[in-house]
Amino acid sequence: MTHEAHPYMANSAAASRQALLEAVGIDDPDELFAQIPADHRSDAGVEHRPGIRSEWELQRMLQDRLRGVASTESHISFLGGGYWNHHVPALCDEIAARPEISTSVWGTPSSDHGRNQAWFEFASQLGALLELEFVGLPVYSWGCAAGHALRMAARLTDRDVVVIPANLDRERRLVVETYCGSRELGGALELRRVAVDPETGTVTADALAEVLDERVAAVYLETPNSWGVIEHDLATLIERIHAVGAEAVVGVDPISLGGLTPPSEFGADIVVGSLQPLGIHLNGGGGVGGFIASRDEERYARQFPTLQVSIAPTIEPGERAFGMTLFGQSSYGSRELGNDWTGNSVYLWAVRAAVYMALLGPRGFRELAETVAANARAAAELIDEVPGVTVRHADRVFKEFVVDFSATGRSVAEINRALFDRGILGGHDLTGEGDDVAGCALYCVTETVTENDVRALVAALKEVLA
Repeated sequence: MTHEAHPYMANSAAASRQALLEAVGIDDPDELFAQIPADHRSDAGVEHRPGIRSEWELQRMLQDRLRGVASTESHISFLGGGYWNHHVPALCDEIAARPEISTSVWGTPSSDHGRNQAWFEFASQLGALLELEFVGLPVYSWGCAAGHALRMAARLTDRDVVVIPANLDRERRLVVETYCGSRELGGALELRRVAVDPETGTVTADALAEVLDERVAAVYLETPNSWGVIEHDLATLIERIHAVGAEAVVGVDPISLGGLTPPSEFGADIVVGSLQPLGIHLNGGGGVGGFIASRDEERYARQFPTLQVSIAPTIEPGERAFGMTLFGQSSYGSRELGNDWTGNSVYLWAVRAAVYMALLGPRGFRELAETVAANARAAAELIDEVPGVTVRHADRVFKEFVVDFSATGRSVAEINRALFDRGILGGHDLTGEGDDVAGCALYCVTETVTENDVRALVAALKEVLA
């Protein structure tokens, strides 16, 4: 194959390419991939195209590829499962795009043009929403936040077992499993699962008691959980957790706290969740932000792997300054000796979330939570009327709910394909995530879904399932 220099890749020039080959002692780049089994390699379907030399052509190509064939803008969307289609106020985009914010380089004094204040406001507002005082700057995702929190608990208790719900979202579960580590590497955590009652869609105290012992460092629960169901007996569960000396880690949708009592009021020790509902657009990939918060107690603060921004008076009367708290215990300050490795995080999302929370305020959060819950429950009632379709736990959900299609004789994949052809993105297929959700899908309804959208879905389902 002939190789042509590419205008956007400096090392694609012939002389540079040859220098790279000589530096590693090979004649052909294919030698680098010899260790990959032949049946794992294929050039089938790969179209070799000449380099694009026009910036406009390159932009069009990337936009076409990123846009794909559908989006939550082109189709009515009922997708959820950890990423939700909430309205993003225009001011969130405006502030986050300002050059003093979007181009600041963290870590240098010259980069702080309001950034530290925005971070401080983020932590303060989120702390008020969670009714907790100590809030770290965000990590990549909800799953990362949960993984960090469980390792924090393991360090606090010097124990090596953590418990998660059996119905935990697959993506978050895989991330948590990664954070638990491998026995071969040392310092690993054993992962246990607590059963979820299929009748209530929640964890019962009896089921939790079966997996608790003196080796348990922490139990991770969610409310609303991965089926969208609100844990109504969270206080009792947390009492059981504390009774064996373990930490209670609770995951929460921050939007729900406009109408629900925060887990901290029930005794939760560490609270985590996703930032994505707080003014962050849906993305095709990459982190959308996860938060970690606890009480303002030194035993918890000393275990945080993240950065915190604090404010304090200076020697000048009336003057205050921002500072990084406990910087040395993070991977930024101590590299591999830090509590956990966090790497570059998603601090721009902290600015977006701060703007979003400031715009809504307490009353706005309450109105939004009530709207979302009302929309979801009304939609669940309408969908439940479709012949052969059943909505589970519809009276105790927030914005997501499980729709059971198993009695229709059609798979969720088939139904979703038919809905797609009708301009609708159906619910997240739960097939393969356990026998209790075989033939089920997780549907999501937020403030962006109208009654007409739901009626269009119901009409399409009746047509598809006829």
